[in-house]
Amino acid sequence: MTNFDVIKTVRLTEKGTRQSDTFNQYTVVADRRANKTQIRKAVEDLFKVNVVSVNTMNVAGKFRRQRTAQAGQEADWKKAIVTLKDGEKISLT
Repeated sequence: MTNFDVIKTVRLTEKGTRQSDTFNQYTVVADRRANKTQIRKAVEDLFKVNVVSVNTMNVAGKFRRQRTAQAGQEADWKKAIVTLKDGEKISLT
């Protein structure tokens, strides 16, 4: 897997913004097959930063129903919270 396969996107939420300001942590959406070591290497290579730790969790997709009795389901995904070294930052603009 390449770095672009491992890291799909960076999630921008209110909680994530508070975490980045307070704890220097960023939330990324990773490939479900990727492990912490692959996520760490991909973030370091793509954003040119030093990663202190990586916490991961598998998030189950929500059930959705749109104008029918049959429910569909969003895809499951992996969330990774990446803590960076003090003084370093990921520019998201």
